[in-house]
Amino acid sequence: MRAAGVSRDRPVVVYDDGDAMSAARGWWTLRFFGHPDVRVLDGGYRAWAGAGLPVTTAGPAPVPGDFIADPGQMPVLDAAGAQAAARTGRLLDARAGERYRGETELVDPVAGHIPGAVSAPATGNVNPDGTFRDPAELAARFAGLGAVPGAPVGTYCGSGVTAAHEILALTLAGVPAALYVGSWSNWVTDPARPVATGGGGPDDATG
Repeated sequence: MRAAGVSRDRPVVVYDDGDAMSAARGWWTLRFFGHPDVRVLDGGYRAWAGAGLPVTTAGPAPVPGDFIADPGQMPVLDAAGAQAAARTGRLLDARAGERYRGETELVDPVAGHIPGAVSAPATGNVNPDGTFRDPAELAARFAGLGAVPGAPVGTYCGSGVTAAHEILALTLAGVPAALYVGSWSNWVTDPARPVATGGGGPDDATG
């Protein structure tokens, strides 16, 4: 990050091609390591270019920054913590509904979801143009899934990327939440951990 010009006293903006599925992981990672002011460009490069704002193919040569990584500044869950969240709070599965239900799995050796987790595809956090839904809409979406302020909320996906998008959407909705960084890929490394299939609900339609 220092080589990229990141300093603690300068805001950082992260963007991707459009829907922030990757940019949100950059946002979360910098926040986890202690950067106090990280933003995500809503709608990403697609929105920027679509607004007629300037673009370039030139690569910058930033002056090295002074950022120092101080891990632990965002809440995280391990496998036991994710299981506890599913039992006593709300654990959201940010993957597509068919992966949650165990109908398909192209990445990990086992299909399904963590027992007690609720299907909440991250694609449901954004509008068709890739911008985030209004905070009130997001709050209503998560409330309908049982994720509300004051209750333990966690989220996971396949490997912690789209789950970071869920964390950002929850933040916009005013719901504190913890990320199971290892997510499903970590969960299935232990054959003793239970696996559920099927289920889901109306929210699957958004992903």
